[in-house]
Amino acid sequence: MTTIVVVCYNGRMNKPQTLGDQELTLLRYVTDHAPVTVREAAEQFGEPHGLARTTILTMMERLRQKNYLTRFKDQGAFQYQPVVAKTELMQTLVRDFVEKSLGGSLSPFVAYLSESKLSERELADLRQLVEATDTDRS
Repeated sequence: MTTIVVVCYNGRMNKPQTLGDQELTLLRYVTDHAPVTVREAAEQFGEPHGLARTTILTMMERLRQKNYLTRFKDQGAFQYQPVVAKTELMQTLVRDFVEKSLGGSLSPFVAYLSESKLSERELADLRQLVEATDTDRS
């Protein structure tokens, strides 16, 4: 099992909170489908992954306790949604991966990207980001 440390910059969390593989996968699901109930997550995410409703509930509550999810009551059921937007979550995950796994060096990551089969759209997005970075440094 891989453990990933993610720092959530939401003003409510002072320390990095660890996420296991299943928690991270569930968090991405909730982020993509929010707001969702435990029932919806159990049926649409849990069942295909062989996870019981009680397991989904436990993981969602853990994610809420770690300040990755919030919940509100709507028509008698709790609706869960992420604390931060998906783009911010992904940026945090990548930043943490680069710092922890690659020692802060982007070179191995760039080498990986150069060997990957990127779509034309992904290449255009990367070029735009590099150009924006160059402009910011000028």
